[in-house]
Formats: sequence, C-alpha cells, structure tokens
Amino acid sequence: MSLKVAKFGGSSLADAGMIDRAACIVRSDPDRRYIVPSAPGKRHADDRKITDLLYLCHAAAAQKVGFEETFGLIRDRYLQIVKLLELKLELESVLDDIHRQIADGASSAFTASRGEYLNGLILADLLGFAFVDPAGMIIFDEHGRFQPEQTNVAVARALGEHPRAVIPGFYGSGPDGAIHTFSRGGSDITGAIVARATEADVYENWTDVPGLLMADPRIIDQPHPIDKITYRELRELAYMGANVLHDEAIFPVRKAGIPVNIRNTHNPDQPGSVIVPDDYPIAHTGTITGVAGRKNFTILTIEKALMNSTLGFGRRLLNVLEVHGISFEHLPSGIDTMSVVISDDQLNDKLQSVLDDIENELHPDSVEVSPEMALIATVGRGMSHTPGMAARLFNALAEASINVGMIDQGSSELNIIVGVEADVFETAVKAIYHAFVE
Repeated sequence: MSLKVAKFGGSSLADAGMIDRAACIVRSDPDRRYIVPSAPGKRHADDRKITDLLYLCHAAAAQKVGFEETFGLIRDRYLQIVKLLELKLELESVLDDIHRQIADGASSAFTASRGEYLNGLILADLLGFAFVDPAGMIIFDEHGRFQPEQTNVAVARALGEHPRAVIPGFYGSGPDGAIHTFSRGGSDITGAIVARATEADVYENWTDVPGLLMADPRIIDQPHPIDKITYRELRELAYMGANVLHDEAIFPVRKAGIPVNIRNTHNPDQPGSVIVPDDYPIAHTGTITGVAGRKNFTILTIEKALMNSTLGFGRRLLNVLEVHGISFEHLPSGIDTMSVVISDDQLNDKLQSVLDDIENELHPDSVEVSPEMALIATVGRGMSHTPGMAARLFNALAEASINVGMIDQGSSELNIIVGVEADVFETAVKAIYHAFVE
C-alpha cells in the first residue's frame, strides 16, 4: 500500500458540507492515511475566517475588553458543523476551556491555533481516525525558530503508532510547551512536514483552485493549466506572485523528493498539478512552464568608466544598501554599468539618502533612477535546451511596442526576467503568454 498525506485548506473546510466532501475524498482512497486540516475559511464573500475571529478575540482580551459576541460567532459555527454532520463529539466544554484561556491571557499563537485544533477534532471524529496534536511533535526552540530535523524524528515516532491520523495544521510548541505558529497559510508547512516524516509517496494539497496555471487568470482569460512543474520552476513563479502553495511548504518535501499534487476539492476527479523533483525527466517542447510578474520596483542604474577594473565596486554598492537595511532583488551588470533592482516596500522613503551615499562612496559618472517598474519572469526548464526561446519572447514584446528596461537571466537558464514600465505590465504578460501558448 502506498501512502498519501492530504492537506485541506480553509476554503475546503468552510462549513459542514465542505468538511463532509473532504471526508468523502479521504474515504475514496485508502492510501490517504494522514490528514492535515486548516481552520474553516470564508463560506461567502462577506464571511469571516475563523482565524481572523480568533485574532480579534485575542486583541480584545489583551485590552481587557469583552469578546463574547465575537467568540459566540466561533462557538455557533463549530457547534453548527457538529450538528449538521450528526457527530456525537462533545465540543461545548472544549470551547469553554478555550474561551477561559483567552480571557486569562493566552498568547496570540495559542489563540489563533485553536481554529485548526477544533477542525482537527471534528475531522478525526468524522473519519474515525486518531487525533494527534502537533504541539507534541512539531518543535520550535526557545526563540520560536522551527527545528526541522528534531521535528522530523518526533513526527515519525508519533505517527508510527497510528496507521491513520488527523494532525491539525499551522502550529507546534516550544521547549516550555508554549504554542508557536507558522506564518499565515502555515498548514501547508505542516502537511509537508508530515509527508516527509512518514516518507509519503505523494503530498496532496486540496484547495479551491484547479491547480497551477500558466499565467494569472486576472490577466489571461482561461490560461492553460500546468500538469507538471519542478520545485525550482515553482519557486521562480511563486517569487513573482504565482502563489498557490505556501513558499516554506516546498522545502520539507523537496528535500525528501516527494511529489506534491495540488487538487481541487470542488472537482476531485481532475488530476490537478503535480510538483515533481528537479531531476524529473522533461520533454523539450519548445514552450514555457509559466509566466508571472509583480509591480512596484525601482531600478537604480550606476555607470562608471572602467568599473570592471575598480576593485570592490560591487561590494561597496551593496554595502550602501546594507547600511540602509535594504535587500535587493536582482543585480544585472555590464562592463561599465551595474543595475540594482529594489522592491519599493524596501526602498520606502530612503531613495535620496541612498543616492547621496552612492555618490559619496562610489563617485559614479551617472545614476539613473527608473521608478514604477514591473518585473516579469518567463520560466521553463526546457528553455535552455530550445533554440530561439529568447528571440520569441523579445519579438513578442517588440510587436506589442513594449520597451524593455532591464534583462536578467539566471546562470541556470531556467528563466528570463524583464523589467518593463508598470503601466504596460498586463500588456507585456499577455504578449509573452500568447507568444508561447497557441
């Protein structure tokens, strides 16, 4: 028998009907043995996520303000789920205890984690699986830093006692037993941790989308789905904003070489997208894996004659940024020029002081500032093996009358990144997409 770990997102567990559908998906395949639930998400556009309500309760308690009404929404929602699923699970006392602990000053992490905890109890009871609290096996140190190797050993040991189990996502605990959480969306990470520790054959991530798409559907009408994508390709696309899976969830399964299958709970018969190890064989089809991008960048282009023979020029430039607490995105260069691409949320109001320090430290011939830029990444593992890929991309942009302000290609030749003015971003994405996808 093979082994699958299935993580269900909040949109897939928003109400009793969705939870029942998730349970049917689990029962339909006996290989689905370890289940990781998120807290209930929104049931409709005007609804509130359970986690958001829990944060509101904590904020009110911290200010010594009553939170009965907000907690009442949480209580009623869970009790309704239990009732509609016709479970005999006694949840009233558990809810009472959570309310008391919040009122007594429980941490923000503990409070927020109770959404997954309660959903885990419900799903375990519905499936007849063991309930395993991750607080006893997902380990953080005294500074709140996740400990992956200790966790891997602890999870393998704990789940080795249970052939089937439900493990709530999002949280673990420190040496003193205090609850710590991952960042929002961290149930993805829990699922990956469980998949690695149990040496799963597949990590299924069930959500409300049909999988990964070759482009943003807000820009491209009905973009083609991505059947298979490597971890490296996904990392490049996710960095540019194509987010379906939590970034940190990639690393535990990537290390173990476990495929990730992104599936749609609304259409469980569809195969979805599979994220495969980087050495997975590819067909050189002459197309791309995907195109994605982001706005709100500034490009600084520094020019200085004989830059290439000026010892330490690049180091001194980056030191200026470091002194100002600024990280950079890309660093394309020529023999006498060097460009630094900086996200606007890093630059904030520091631009003039950075320019002053560049002038004082490097004495450049000129510095050109290009604000309101967008970066677009065209990603594909077969690009480096297919002649004419770059030519097709730049011809498409030229035919759309789009000026390219920056070009950067990584040494792996996995992607080509271009910088364009933000007001032609969508037009550029469309031009690139349609140049490769008929």
